Amino acid sequence: MVKIRWRPPRVRVGSLKSALQNRARQLAVFLAWLATLGVIALSLFFLYARSTLPDPESIISRQVKESTKIYDSTGEKLLYDIYDEERRTVVPWERIGEPIRHATVAIEDARFYEHRGIDMYGIVRSMLENIRSGDVTGQGGSTLTQQLVGNALVGRERGSVLTAYTRKIRELILSIEVERRFTKDEILWMYLNQVPYGSNAYGIEAASQTYFAASADELSIAQAALLASLVQRPSYLSPYGYHLDELLGRKNAVIGRMFDLGFITAEERDAAIAEELAFQEQTGGLAAPHFVIMAREYVISKYGEDIVQSGGFRIITTLDADLQEAAEETVEKYAEINRENYRAGNAALVAVDPKTGQVRALVGSANYFDIENEGNFNVATAHRQPGSSFKPFAYAAAFQLGYPDSTILWDVRTEFNPKCSPEGTAARGSDGSSCYHPQNYLGNNVGPLTMRQSLARSQNTTSVKTLYLAGTDRTIDLAERMGITTLGDRSRFGLSLVLGGAEVRLVDIVSAYGVFANDGIRNPWTLIERIELADGTVLEERNENPTRVLEAQVARMVSDVLSDNNARAPVFGFNSPLYFANRPIAAKTGTTQEYRDAWVIGYTPSLAAGVWVGNNDNTPMTQAGGGISAAGPLWHEFVARALQGTPVEQFPKPDPIFADKTMLNGIYVAPDSPETHSILYHVIRSNPTGPAPSDPYQDPQFANWEWAVRARSGY
Repeated sequence: MVKIRWRPPRVRVGSLKSALQNRARQLAVFLAWLATLGVIALSLFFLYARSTLPDPESIISRQVKESTKIYDSTGEKLLYDIYDEERRTVVPWERIGEPIRHATVAIEDARFYEHRGIDMYGIVRSMLENIRSGDVTGQGGSTLTQQLVGNALVGRERGSVLTAYTRKIRELILSIEVERRFTKDEILWMYLNQVPYGSNAYGIEAASQTYFAASADELSIAQAALLASLVQRPSYLSPYGYHLDELLGRKNAVIGRMFDLGFITAEERDAAIAEELAFQEQTGGLAAPHFVIMAREYVISKYGEDIVQSGGFRIITTLDADLQEAAEETVEKYAEINRENYRAGNAALVAVDPKTGQVRALVGSANYFDIENEGNFNVATAHRQPGSSFKPFAYAAAFQLGYPDSTILWDVRTEFNPKCSPEGTAARGSDGSSCYHPQNYLGNNVGPLTMRQSLARSQNTTSVKTLYLAGTDRTIDLAERMGITTLGDRSRFGLSLVLGGAEVRLVDIVSAYGVFANDGIRNPWTLIERIELADGTVLEERNENPTRVLEAQVARMVSDVLSDNNARAPVFGFNSPLYFANRPIAAKTGTTQEYRDAWVIGYTPSLAAGVWVGNNDNTPMTQAGGGISAAGPLWHEFVARALQGTPVEQFPKPDPIFADKTMLNGIYVAPDSPETHSILYHVIRSNPTGPAPSDPYQDPQFANWEWAVRARSGY
């Protein structure tokens, strides 16, 4: 046997080493040339960029920016000038206290006294964030020096990716130049005298006076931390806006950062966080405040805060200045009356043109400038339970199914949980579920009622029956089509929905009632008529988009019922606040459990108006403060003022409805039968005009409804 042994081929070590060295030399030469070319290109770019830079000595001067103005619907009455004038008082370094210096450095540039205008750590972090978000703004990671240069010399306008990075490089070069020519304290002094703090306040002295009626050298640590928190988003975080809680949280974070950096002691930190801040009352330059802030936030959300602050927009709103004045005066008047009579300290009002959707007046609280009582809280957009003012949606859904307003429903004590005893006295059913047997507002039952009488008098028992006949989902569908936006998860709602078991926004429900007023056609509510640029170019204009969401016949039936003073008189009286002797007006009240909310919503063909009365903290009113008592007079006085001098308009009458079926035709005892039954004995609820059910007991509500009718003695 011959053994074969494998040996690896011999390689000359010297040859391999020489080849690797040659490759390395070639690569080094290539990289050297590449680096040289990069340095040359970058140097040329920097030379070009530097040649186009402004003089760093001009850092204190600043380009004048045109303000954005908000007007009423005429375009003549100025409601708000976002930057009417830059209120600025330049103060020397000695008059700027340490708290605001430290707070500003802590939140804006913690390494300010260490870098030379550029913080490489911040730049790398910003680049990584830009890559992650896909949004290159050229602003992230900026030092205080860069922010000063960017605002005063370079500008912050958006552009392409190349433009953003070019602007950033120019900003970096200028920042280095500024750092060479000025001390750190001088740069911080310029920054604090130039930066905007919102509410037309430019510079720390104007901000201190605006918000705290104090000088910049008198600010406490807490006050300084709050002002420093405003700089990045002054409009959004305004103490007079809707995001005060977010601002206070940011203030506490700044205080914590000041402690971490050694600017304050632990005792000072704790005292500053515990300090309760009182803001200077804001009174000038802001008309129709809740309305204006809603309009401003809409424009900012669409176009960005920076451009709105300085872009010179001319915003024409839908506001009727005369109606707004009437609304504010009436709300303020009755808020005081209701506080004394019903322990209801606040009120809100919205008026909408149903034919266009234009919001003509809006008052979110009795006094916007009463910060102590949360006057800046906008109840017009808050979620509140509507009480019985939700009922028309259920009746409209029932009318859509074919129930005429003459349909008979038995107003007798009724248990609506099939698992509970029909007597309506138990708290729990056989399966442990809660029983549900609502009572009427006056605590009594009146026997057989037509749907017209039931809705007009706002009877609870028969309204729950109406919702069941119409269907909860069908009612929610209709309410949402008409403009209610807050119903959300439907699994939360049962038959209590018709009594106000959900939450709505005042501006939404007034707009939704406007669908009834407008013959079933919806025009979504809007605040903006037109937005123009400084040169007159129209940027945005109200575009009417009417949509039919309800049959005209159904809308007319609801309006006919809600304007029927005779039908509601047995409960509200013939001369209630809902009644106008000289013109027809449809109206509905609402009162929630424990009298936490009182409502009146009403309309003519050209005006829908609603008021809410209650307390911002949800504390109850007195039992006398129902919708008709607390909200009715306020609503009536405003509507009377709003309609004064306007032509009387009639609601179109619905077509007559003829029904030849028991219960639907207003007859509740069949001619050939001595017995009286509930409506479920005669109709299948989803098809009332069809054949009677062969086995009514298949309906889960039938047994309890039928028992209640049979035991109706005394109602």
